[in-house]
Amino acid sequence: MNNLRNKVQLIGHLGMNPEVKHLDGGKTLAKLSIATSERYTNSKGEKVSDTQWHNLVAWGKTAEIAEKYLKKGSEVAIEGKLTSRSYEDKEGVKKYITEVVISEILMLGGKD
Repeated sequence: MNNLRNKVQLIGHLGMNPEVKHLDGGKTLAKLSIATSERYTNSKGEKVSDTQWHNLVAWGKTAEIAEKYLKKGSEVAIEGKLTSRSYEDKEGVKKYITEVVISEILMLGGKD
């Protein structure tokens, strides 16, 4: 059960092409966003679609795979862990962000 303590699994479509940075020391970082949608019928009998956006981060070989094979609109399944961090914007205001650090990517759908 220790592996279940911080585990996230999502299936959705990429909202942007991976933003890839090659850092000093040879590390590769990719930032992505994924949209997940849930459809249901509300109490009035109306069909409702609820879309949530998730920030994703990939490192190393996973980032290189994202750079090579993924693009905006691609359907993917990802697995990773939830992380939170803070930073200061250009005006010095402290911002907080929650991201999923990807450990595995599965490309879904057909070939382009």
